Amino acid sequence: MTTVLPGTAATAPLAPVITALRQLFGTDDVPGLARGLLVADEAGWSPATGLVDGTQLPELLAAARDQWGGTPHAGAALAWKSYSYWAALPAVLGWASARRVPLLVPADVLIHFADHRSLFTLGLRRSTAVAVLPGDPLARAGRPGVQVVAGEVELLAALRATLLDAHLAPVIAAIQAEVRIGTRTLSGSVAAGIAHAILLAADGLPGSSVATIDTLLQALDLRDLVELVPGPAGEPTVQRNTCCLAFTLPRPKTCVGCCLRRS
Repeated sequence: MTTVLPGTAATAPLAPVITALRQLFGTDDVPGLARGLLVADEAGWSPATGLVDGTQLPELLAAARDQWGGTPHAGAALAWKSYSYWAALPAVLGWASARRVPLLVPADVLIHFADHRSLFTLGLRRSTAVAVLPGDPLARAGRPGVQVVAGEVELLAALRATLLDAHLAPVIAAIQAEVRIGTRTLSGSVAAGIAHAILLAADGLPGSSVATIDTLLQALDLRDLVELVPGPAGEPTVQRNTCCLAFTLPRPKTCVGCCLRRS
């Protein structure tokens, strides 16, 4: 598990998350994420509540159409694949690296569309609350915005309640109000994104990546949407049980682990 020094834990609640992201990408400058994850100046940023209520959804779908072309439902599926990956990443890495979970309710997740290197850019408010276990240094620091939960089960429940139930599921509903596309298709991208993220970050995480993926997906009721199968060298790889619809694009492609490759 990532070591959090007592001197920094109370002053930087999301330090383990930022460290895990830096280890994963080798830099703080990642297209798709705010530099260092936290947004210092919110000018030009909008909360993800605009995706939940549909007001910003046309901008996201238009960006997908401009990047990939294709049908509206394919563009929506690929936009969602990208959004759900970046939105889930801080919570997933926080839990896996240090059992410290940023509570990613839509009001605390910020987005903008100004960086043309990526479909959108996502960051977190500096006031984003964090859930921790009783033994975490933050639990003893008495900081505002720190939610101390009783144990591992409760920590995963907090992750699910904020990331999935309060955030991703409502955005799925908003997408479905605009485009005809199934929940299982969209949920499959959430499951695959989480599994890919853990496998990519495995060298910097404690314990078994397979067990970590299984625990997270079980907690989110997404376990049936992906399988972990041996790769060329026996390493675990992600096999999807749903399709992101990339094969329908004007320049069709099938992703690694696509269910179409298997069939």
